[in-house]
Amino acid sequence: MAKKNHDPLSPAMLEQVAQQFRALGEPSRLQLMNLLFDGESTVGELVERSGLSLANVSKHLGHLHKVHWVTRRKVGVKVLYALADERTFGLCELMCDRVRSVTKAAVARIDAPAPKQPRRRG
Repeated sequence: MAKKNHDPLSPAMLEQVAQQFRALGEPSRLQLMNLLFDGESTVGELVERSGLSLANVSKHLGHLHKVHWVTRRKVGVKVLYALADERTFGLCELMCDRVRSVTKAAVARIDAPAPKQPRRRG
């Protein structure tokens, strides 16, 4: 299915898009983003809710911040992290729907009864 009026992407733009998808290619980062759907959180809150180590949460949030998936703001001594863009919700919904659809189709193929073999006449 081709999209009408689609201009080819430049190599520089393709690299930028790939960088964004690579950032989302780590399950722990997706888990943290999923937790941030509920609103701003501190690193400590994300550690507690995710079960990940402090070092891992900090590393992944740093990477997500570097590529602009999350924002951070200081409030007193706390740093609050949040999703940077409301379009993230739409992207995640789109991808989750796609995964459900593909998975459902795969399960249907696995669960489909085997075709009946013609009887041999002897």
